[in-house]
Amino acid sequence: MHLNPIQLFDTESSTFTYILAAPGSPEAVIIDPVDRHWERDLRHLERLGLKLAYVLETHAHADHVTSAGKLRELTGATAAVPSGCGIATAETQLNDGDTIRFGAGETIAVLHTPGHTAGSMCYVWRGNVFTGDTLLIDGCGRTDFQSGSADALYDSVTGKLFALPDDSRMWPGHDYKGQSVSTIGWEKRHNARLADRSREAFVKLMGELNLPRPKLIDVAVPANQNLGLPHGG
Repeated sequence: MHLNPIQLFDTESSTFTYILAAPGSPEAVIIDPVDRHWERDLRHLERLGLKLAYVLETHAHADHVTSAGKLRELTGATAAVPSGCGIATAETQLNDGDTIRFGAGETIAVLHTPGHTAGSMCYVWRGNVFTGDTLLIDGCGRTDFQSGSADALYDSVTGKLFALPDDSRMWPGHDYKGQSVSTIGWEKRHNARLADRSREAFVKLMGELNLPRPKLIDVAVPANQNLGLPHGG
């Protein structure tokens, strides 16, 4: 059963933040919150009568600073992060195959999907998959820094994400073209980087992108490894 998440957007980094909640309990989960929007996100929760149970990160981001630590301090939520991302200050280190439980019997399945970064995770909830920077609408995350690997990304997408049901709603970590949601089936058939492309062709394509270095990477990655809090905080 699909139950749509609440999708919020940061225009500066084109990052999507998601709030997950279901009938029967006020408990909610937030995925990939952005530091400058912590007040907005808390207002959303308050307006909907929700209590934050978990703050999830899909990876240690290079293009924005998370508000995970701030939200944890203010709400008492548990910070849950991919175990391979070096975010030592989070109390829950997630591994492939783990299950996050919240609300009235709600479960989120944890998929380790390395490629964009070595630790990247995707989260599956009620027919929705939150793909972070692993799979984007008609694209995918870059693989040229932060322990990235085009080979690993190809395996993660084709072996794990494309193995999900075709009608799974796919919610990306970013979008730069005004899109908001896709399906696994559409991406399997049409994704410009991955559909009908061999591993060798994909690795070659990713190696030739020659993208600029993220402006915030030297600030964002260390900050995000401390949940966005000042070190020592």
